[in-house]
Amino acid sequence: MKTVAIIVAGGQGKRMGKPKQFLKIVGRPMLEWALSAFQKAKVIDGIILVVEESELSKSKHFHYSKLLKVVAGGKERQDSVKNGLKELPATTAIVVINDGARPAVTPFLIEQSVKAARKYGAAIIGVPAKDTIKEINNSMFIKRTVDRSKLWQAQTPQTFRASIIRKAYTKIRGKITDDAMPVEKLNIPVKMIMGSYENLKMTTPEDLKIMEAILTSRKERR
Repeated sequence: MKTVAIIVAGGQGKRMGKPKQFLKIVGRPMLEWALSAFQKAKVIDGIILVVEESELSKSKHFHYSKLLKVVAGGKERQDSVKNGLKELPATTAIVVINDGARPAVTPFLIEQSVKAARKYGAAIIGVPAKDTIKEINNSMFIKRTVDRSKLWQAQTPQTFRASIIRKAYTKIRGKITDDAMPVEKLNIPVKMIMGSYENLKMTTPEDLKIMEAILTSRKERR
């Protein structure tokens, strides 16, 4: 086993108003779109799926040949990733971490991420910020306009040599919002590569409407 994906789907969907991983989009559960992309990606040898403990029995109905284990998540996303890391096969060289709430991830994005991590040790996908970015104070007044020319919005997959991400996760202090953060704190360079503006993370009900349009368009182009 060389390249293993950890798909993190343990969130409670607070901003969505309900757990989102099994909400149907274009006829199939959101989580299945992500699982299918990793199943199709030739660079992926195995998948570990991390879900809410209450969803374990439902998740075990997924039948993908690359799915190695389904394990329970933790209180925070970083705890769920830790649980996934514990289950990696001993032969794992590259770890790909992806949000289960990104149903529009593609085999191409996965493969590009893995290719970059093999070369640089750590790589994430993202997209350049489009909007003007404002920094505000505690009273909601603008402090300054931030130069967006070097600002990127991080996405998943985020991919690392197994030794790097394991070490990074043993050093975490406090809350992190993505997997690159603890690697950055080790002063290990993380390569940013181009993702896709379609690779949205499903957070609110409005996001679902946009994703319906994206995935419907893909089905129609096949």
